Amino acid sequence: MTLTDRYRRPADLPPRIPVFPLRGAILLPRATLPLNIFEPRYLEMIEAVMSGARVIGILQPVVSDDDDQESPLEKTALLRSVGCAGRVTSYQELDDGRLIITLTGIVRFECLGETEADAPYRIMSVSYDRFASDLTEGLGEELVDRQNLLRVLKTYLEANRLKTDWATIQRASNEFLINALSVMCPYGPEEKQALLEAKDLRSRAEVLVALAEIDLATNGSSGTTLQ
Repeated sequence: MTLTDRYRRPADLPPRIPVFPLRGAILLPRATLPLNIFEPRYLEMIEAVMSGARVIGILQPVVSDDDDQESPLEKTALLRSVGCAGRVTSYQELDDGRLIITLTGIVRFECLGETEADAPYRIMSVSYDRFASDLTEGLGEELVDRQNLLRVLKTYLEANRLKTDWATIQRASNEFLINALSVMCPYGPEEKQALLEAKDLRSRAEVLVALAEIDLATNGSSGTTLQ
């Protein structure tokens, strides 16, 4: 059963979900996010969700420029109001106690408030209603300027000496290409949040193009491989 078959409407998802606050990380519908879980609080969270709905929210913390915490230790730390729910679709337990999981994005959500719980991780009451269209696979793909997106992407890759499987990119659907690039792109928290909150695929593609063009104009970055 695919995610699109499993989750057809907001009511198919739990109204309260554990969240993983992670700076500079977003998730989007049907894109994937690999995670290396080693902190005891998040190991406990994964164990709990695997016996339940297997749904976790990825949510960026609100941080200042001089704060280098990847995931805030304090449960009182401010979090963004919009995140994305994902299902654990791959799970591997390592000999050293770590867990390697893959989350596949389902639908974005708005936080309504935090649920009081004894768990060491945070649990949010959420609403998916604003982003219900995320549950329709490929919605709005035909409105994307794919030719311009690929043109800018190719220029960006060449300028930064990045290597990727161009044939695979050419075959990818607009939705997969845009959402996967948004998840893996090497931009900061604010830019990532802008990609997450873009209202539709066309808007997200336009943000990607704008970010790449800004990067090109300032000579970009180098040394990474997109896969």
